[in-house]
Amino acid sequence: MLKKIKRLFGFGSCDPKEGVTIVINAEKLERRVALLENGVLEEYTIEREGEDNIVGGIFKGKVRNIEPGLKAMFVDIGQDKNAFLHFWDALPAALDSGLEEIEREGRPRKQHKKITSKDIPDIYPIGSEIMVQVTKGAIGTKGPRVTTNISLAGRYLVLMPYTDQFGISRKIEDPKERMRLRQIMQKLNVPDGMGIIMRTVAQGQRYRHFVRDLAMLIEQWHEVETKRDTCPAPVNVYQEPDLIERTARDFLTDTVDNIVCDDLETTEYMRSIAGRISRRAKRHIQYLPVRLPIFEELGIQKQINEAFQRQVLLPCGGYLVIDETEALIAIDVNTGRNKGSKDLDKTILETNLEAAAEIARQLRLRNIGGLVVVDFIDMRHRKDQMAVYKMMKDCMKRDKAKTQVLQMSPIGLMEMTRQRLNESLREYVHDPCPYCNGRGRIKSVMTMSVEIQRQINAAIQKYRDTVGDMVIVVNSEILSRFKNEDAELLMELERKHKGRLIFRSDPTLHREKFAIYDARYDNKPLYQAG
Repeated sequence: MLKKIKRLFGFGSCDPKEGVTIVINAEKLERRVALLENGVLEEYTIEREGEDNIVGGIFKGKVRNIEPGLKAMFVDIGQDKNAFLHFWDALPAALDSGLEEIEREGRPRKQHKKITSKDIPDIYPIGSEIMVQVTKGAIGTKGPRVTTNISLAGRYLVLMPYTDQFGISRKIEDPKERMRLRQIMQKLNVPDGMGIIMRTVAQGQRYRHFVRDLAMLIEQWHEVETKRDTCPAPVNVYQEPDLIERTARDFLTDTVDNIVCDDLETTEYMRSIAGRISRRAKRHIQYLPVRLPIFEELGIQKQINEAFQRQVLLPCGGYLVIDETEALIAIDVNTGRNKGSKDLDKTILETNLEAAAEIARQLRLRNIGGLVVVDFIDMRHRKDQMAVYKMMKDCMKRDKAKTQVLQMSPIGLMEMTRQRLNESLREYVHDPCPYCNGRGRIKSVMTMSVEIQRQINAAIQKYRDTVGDMVIVVNSEILSRFKNEDAELLMELERKHKGRLIFRSDPTLHREKFAIYDARYDNKPLYQAG
């Protein structure tokens, strides 16, 4: 991909390795960001004009009601739906499981009074004001989820204003690097009562980068406090940056070879952001004037389109079938055209390993989560099952959402969970089909023929003495069957009724809808479906 970009637009020297590229498509109504590794789409994000992303936003809200049975309260944060705050999210929280807690030298840890869920209604009575941060956006009929454990994310650090905990991401595994970062952490001038977390991208960074990052975060927090103290609840006191700024903050690392954008204004905006972070990073951002839409020009759109397909092909010839429900994702793995070698076990293992890697990618691309159940092709040997499990674990490590993967069950199913922060890509981009009402299927012509004949027979019995001729209005596909396969059955119904059955077709009528009228009156149906 990178090589193709350089060849097309003529900047930089060509590198035989395509590497990591971020492509930004900036339009009036929508901004899209795609991250590619060696030409393969690995992450994809959309942000639309006028649609605020509240995840990560900090709000000064009001407690509207408390539900002791649910051990939760509902907080008005100024959105369409009240936010859900579980009692355990309103308690002083321990560090995330992905972090290692660090105790600062010469700075004793504060001893917090032990608070239980029984104390919450007294601490936050109905009508009281509370500072919360959104951890999960509204999905379906559910409102956003919030916590009182507030944090502000920077480039290398995460500032926690309400806790004095210190930590380093466990994804930094090198012991020497962890020791170096601990020493840097001891030198940082963190205000009393606040804590920090060193993010994974802190690896290899110098002390001055952390000083600058911490200063920016503390300044941001002072702005939050000012708004908190001057504005009445409910109010948004801090909103996560837009997609472009988040991309610069989270993705512009040494591992990224280039960022390319098709809009000059957006390119300059990103360069100004990158300049505050790293002058060297600024040089990686390039403006590409393109004739076609940039995603079409670079072959990304085809990969995006595949993210909406129910069936996903694997390089070996096998395929996945992905079905998404409200809270559960079912994924089926099939060998398809993969004949492989004469060794069946080897063929199955090859397909399952490719499937594991592709499933991890598809979960990120589609932004789907909740409970995920994967039906891999049955493997006889335990070592093969463990190889697939290890592949899945390794591929899920790069996911920014929290995930948990379990080993295969005795019946060959692998269960995992993936944190849901927002609606899936499908829900965000698509509306339910108005024809099938989101079911994905409609009743067959034969099914409708049977149902209509059943209702005609019922109408004959019900209106035997009061109704003569009947008019039946149906979809044109149904009428075609009535004229051919079911003609004799309808003639038999006419003889039974001792009156005419007059059929009319309406090509605009939904296949599952029909109506039966008394031929003398066309404004009041005897029966109407749908």
